[in-house]
Amino acid sequence: MKPKYLDESLPVKERAKDLVAQMTLEEKVSQLRYDAPAIDRLGVPAYNWWNEALHGVARAGTATVFPQAIGMAAMFDDEGLKEVAEIISTEGRAKYNMQSKKGDRDIYKGLTFWSPNVNIFRDPRWGRGHETYGEDPYLTSRLGVKFVEGLQGDGKVMKSAACAKHYAVHSGPEGLRHEFDAVSSDKDLWETYLPAFEALVKEAKVESVMGAYNRTNGEPCCGSKLLLHDILREKWGFDGHVVSDCWAIRDFHTNHKVTATAPESAALAMKWGCDVNCGNTYLHMLQAYEEGLVTEEQITTACERLFTTRMRLGMFDESTEFDSIPYEVNDCKEHAAANLKVAEKSMVLLKNNGVLPLDKDKIKNIAVIGPNADSQVILKGNYAGTASRYVTLLEGIQAAVNEDTRVYYSEGCHLFQNRVEDLGQPNDRIAEAVAVAERSDVVILCLGLDATIEGEQGDAGNAYAAGDKVTLDLSKEQEGLLETITALGKPTVLLLSTGSAMSINYADEHCDAIIQTWYPGALGGVAAANILFGEVSPSGKLPVTFYRSVEELPEFTDYSMKNRTYRYMENEALYPFGYGLSYGKAVYSDLKVPASVGKNDDFTVTVTVSNTGKYDIDEVVEVYIKDNESKFAVRNHSLCAFKRVSLKAGESKTVELPVKNMALTVVDDHGERYVDSSKFTLYVGGSQPDARSVALTGAAPLKAELAVK
Repeated sequence: MKPKYLDESLPVKERAKDLVAQMTLEEKVSQLRYDAPAIDRLGVPAYNWWNEALHGVARAGTATVFPQAIGMAAMFDDEGLKEVAEIISTEGRAKYNMQSKKGDRDIYKGLTFWSPNVNIFRDPRWGRGHETYGEDPYLTSRLGVKFVEGLQGDGKVMKSAACAKHYAVHSGPEGLRHEFDAVSSDKDLWETYLPAFEALVKEAKVESVMGAYNRTNGEPCCGSKLLLHDILREKWGFDGHVVSDCWAIRDFHTNHKVTATAPESAALAMKWGCDVNCGNTYLHMLQAYEEGLVTEEQITTACERLFTTRMRLGMFDESTEFDSIPYEVNDCKEHAAANLKVAEKSMVLLKNNGVLPLDKDKIKNIAVIGPNADSQVILKGNYAGTASRYVTLLEGIQAAVNEDTRVYYSEGCHLFQNRVEDLGQPNDRIAEAVAVAERSDVVILCLGLDATIEGEQGDAGNAYAAGDKVTLDLSKEQEGLLETITALGKPTVLLLSTGSAMSINYADEHCDAIIQTWYPGALGGVAAANILFGEVSPSGKLPVTFYRSVEELPEFTDYSMKNRTYRYMENEALYPFGYGLSYGKAVYSDLKVPASVGKNDDFTVTVTVSNTGKYDIDEVVEVYIKDNESKFAVRNHSLCAFKRVSLKAGESKTVELPVKNMALTVVDDHGERYVDSSKFTLYVGGSQPDARSVALTGAAPLKAELAVK
């Protein structure tokens, strides 16, 4: 007779409970490690919980490498992001099926993906910000929910398990993360830092949550009564498992100093609900048990949660609906085609004086200049897989031009001189860059950063800032190259490849056009060329604010939202959140808003969008709301709905945008959320209603008043 845990007709929790009940204490403890060993006598194979899927299956060989998360956020397309996640989970299953058949159960080979990162990108200096969906909690929530739904699927078993990270109040500084206490008011906590996590737990039923390295208001996040017990389990009813960030529990006694020993740290994390340890501190769990710091009941509960996840993934079923996914679908041509479309939709046109799109037939010589022109590194971002084919910006342009067009190339300078000096290489490409620019009809400057400069502590190469940025300016070498080339008077287009906002004031004044490419994935060069030469119209929107200077920002370590992000900023942006140009012209009309709604009601906004230009476009319709009465309202206005719409030249569409009741609420100083106003203003258009957005786009959003009764 089959044991209950192999009976697929029983509920997964009952099966997990039965399996764990047959384990010894030592066996249960062994399963709380991220690299859980096999228990042969029970038919439990080894399992490594650590896998990554931020923008494609990562770190485990060949896979489709999509644009970095911040670039995909710039699509403002939640359904499009869900399709990306569905492709990722398909490739994850394809790789898992192949690897498990061959007995390969190593790190990065499982089905528990530690993605997405739904932290709020509150400060552009944060090196890991490009892993997020930007600065807005509403946008982050909508994108995060769809990404989780795409990863986990809606089948009989979960296709793969998603993880909401890093919970919570986590966004740098990287160099201090192992000891830092992120102090947040109750208002900021519930208004900005928690909404995305709440949405992923309540709406998407995310299977896993990862605690952050830092403390929040005194408690280490991976051992926080408030975050893990009171909010996550009790208030939100979270039904999955919690994983620590890697080696974060060790920080309890080595850096945070909230415990004195490793067994005490293991016990604190276990007490408040951290089920699996990425790291080695849970190797001390038996000692913690012997010292009376944890109970066998607590260990059993954690173990049952972990095996419930494995049961939900079908790992103890005779077969699942996903077992037949063949390895051949991994990195297939259909996924490459989808990847290209995502890259095209992610790029943001920040400036265009009419030079774009370029006419291939009129250009005989083109200069491609800059340290990122022929860089594969800028395509990848961090937490990336290995693409079978990369197309750099230079290669994309070379392939796109007419046969008789000459493409000149010069590196121009290096990303950062301090790296170069270590190699004994001088910054000696300026003369060459000038020479090729002089011989060309148009110059494409490829500048910015890459994920070896901005990123996670220990991964990024700028050890002096631990992966963060100390300035929002380009390096002095790149600024010098920019000034030298633009002084020649040639039509100049800047392709800016970064994962974060930069203060490109000089470029804004002196370049004819600027495209933000982000870290655009394996086919980024094809996408950039398609936009440059008008094969597609740019359609991305900024998920972050571009500031004019780091001086106008609060201290990096200050977690108050005052004067941060578009909702609270007091200065004028260089390029505002939600901003992005196209080659077409979207005109808005016939806005319809309910005359009044109830305090607890959702409602729908309807608007007609017409493309009066000569290019086919995608337009992102954005809806912002402003509370006109409550003293607890955010300083400016908040995004409350968006929808991407495809419009042929001359085409009009009527668009319906549902607005959730949450948009009407405010958060008071005690962290309580409720409706506190009867008068609201709604703005509907292709940008924010702020003066800078209106000046840049030449069009103000439509406006309507809304009464709440």
